[in-house]
Amino acid sequence: MSDYQPVQLFIEKLATLEAGERARLKRCAGQTLAESRENALFYRLLPKGVPEYREEIYFLVATLYPMAENTTDGDFGDSLRNARDEKNHTGIDRRVQALLDADESQLPFRLRQAVHYLYSRPERGKVNWRKLLDDLHGWNSPEHYIQRRWARNYFAK
Repeated sequence: MSDYQPVQLFIEKLATLEAGERARLKRCAGQTLAESRENALFYRLLPKGVPEYREEIYFLVATLYPMAENTTDGDFGDSLRNARDEKNHTGIDRRVQALLDADESQLPFRLRQAVHYLYSRPERGKVNWRKLLDDLHGWNSPEHYIQRRWARNYFAK
């Protein structure tokens, strides 16, 4: 089974959640799967075949999903760029740089901050959740290809 199939299925399941279920997941933002009280809800959403070592990434996305609308355009760097304007560019530029520099332990906090920022900009803050989940699988690559692409899409336009 390719990575695309479980990722796509997971995002489709997230899209069907009721408001109360979304709220329950949103309250778990910032927690690890071990700290969460919503394991039953999460595991109901998780497709079969997802390796255990990837569950935290799926859980992170599940808890952030209720905070921003879904789009099929671009990646997370594009999402942040779309929310940037002349009034906020200095602060958001710093946040993006901190996110790009985040290691595995800092990533959930930095990503949650960035998604919360997008949540505060509903007219412009949309996330391609499938692409984000795909990208997070490659976050720890020694080549930092995800971070480089996000930086290019955020800063170079």
